[in-house]
Parts: sequence; structure tokens; C-alpha cells
Amino acid sequence: MTIIEWDDHVALTQSAPGEFAASLSDGWVVGGGVNGGYLLATIGNALGRTAPGKPDPLSVSAYYLSAAVPGPATISTRVIRDGGSVATLAADLEQGDESRITVLATYGDLGRLPDDVRTTAEPPVLPPREECFSNSMAPPEVREMAPLMDRFDMLFDPACVGWAVGAPSGEGHIQAWFRLNGERDPDPIQLLMVVDALPPVSFDLGLMGWAPTLELTAHVRARPAPGWLRVSHRTRNVAGGMFEEDCEVWDSADRLVAQSRQLARLPRP
Repeated sequence: MTIIEWDDHVALTQSAPGEFAASLSDGWVVGGGVNGGYLLATIGNALGRTAPGKPDPLSVSAYYLSAAVPGPATISTRVIRDGGSVATLAADLEQGDESRITVLATYGDLGRLPDDVRTTAEPPVLPPREECFSNSMAPPEVREMAPLMDRFDMLFDPACVGWAVGAPSGEGHIQAWFRLNGERDPDPIQLLMVVDALPPVSFDLGLMGWAPTLELTAHVRARPAPGWLRVSHRTRNVAGGMFEEDCEVWDSADRLVAQSRQLARLPRP
């Protein structure tokens, strides 16, 4: 591990206009595939290099077609419309003949947007970090199944970890402090990973196991301030073998910097 681990893992080589080669790291595996948030951030990195002057994701919607595996991948991007302040972009991630993810996104420059934040949302209330439970406490068999846990520090609210000892609350809520390895400060592309970094919120319903994402839409609202993030996941509905997961990401300046909703399959028994 080095301070540039994250940057290495989302690094790209441009082979032609709109064509990028990536090497998906085995350090982001969880359950039956590579973590969807890491994949989305890698694609987001390619999209950030597609429309000049518009490096930041504003809204990104991804459909997960098949489980990605560690190793080479190709990302193809295209400009659908490039307007004055925003561009509508599309991207596909493929491995060999397999399509893994298809994305539609709006990009711009967060630094040039009006500073007019108005919100009735309230930041999650978490205990001090020294009173929270670290992901480093997970049993060895869990860490072996989910090596992505070694990529970051995640400190769980003690009120939201009953599922880890067989006593889920049933409320469908998990929240934690979050920071990448090496104390790497967050940026807009990283936020695309953070919205999918916590364990599936279905765990708090007593439904354990890998929960494959079908669709994820993320909104990035501002460039995050340096320091720890606070991440909150909730679900309110289980139907048809699927559940929704709503995420909020707050920065150290008490700003809501990212939101997402995803639809995922319930873990198989």
C-alpha cells in the first residue's frame, strides 16, 4: 500500500480518442465480482477526460450487465452533446467479448457552479471515530472474501453493526466514517466509488451475502473538503427479490457532496 494506491487502481491508458485501457485491480473484489463503485469510478475517470473543460461527474447512471473480473478492460466513451456548461456523455466497459457496464452521464466543472447550496437534509450523526467499530475487526474469512476492505478505513456506528454479530436491527440502515488508504483526500471521481463502498444495507435486514447491483445513479453535488467522509445507506422496500439502497455522502465541512440510489438483487440464501 502506498499513498497513490487509489490513483494506480483507476489509472487509464488512452489508446485512441474515446478509447481507454484499464487494469482492474483484484484488490477491489467482493463476493462474486469487482466492486461496482470502483468500476464506476474507473469509468468516471475516463469520462472526465472525454469533454475538454468538463472533468467532474454531476450525474452518472450505470447499468451493470455482467460481473467484472480483475484484469484488462476496455472503456469506450463518446460525447452525445457538449453544451456551454455541461456535456452529456456515454461509456461502455468491456472485457473481451463481454459487456460489463453501460453508462450515461452529465459532466461539468464543479468549481464553476454557483455556490448556492440550500438543503433541508441533515448530516448523519455518528459517534466520535474512536468510539466506532473498524472494518479491520472483520474476521479473516470475511476479509479474504472481500479484499476491498483493505483499501480503506471504515468506522461503523455501533448502533448499525448488529448484523455483524447476528442481531440486525431490521431498520435497513448502515452508516460509517470513511477514508481511503494513505489518508488520500476525496475528490469527485472517488465519490462514485464511495456511494457503493459500505456493506449492502440488506445486511441490516438480516439478509447476508453478495448483493449484485443492477442499476446505480449517483449525483455529485460539490467537490469534497479534505478529511473523513460520513456515509449513510438506507433501504425502505424489498420486492421481487430486489431492494433499493439510498446513499448520502457528507464531507468534513458538513456538506452533502454526493447522493445515490441503486437497485440491487437480494443476496442469495
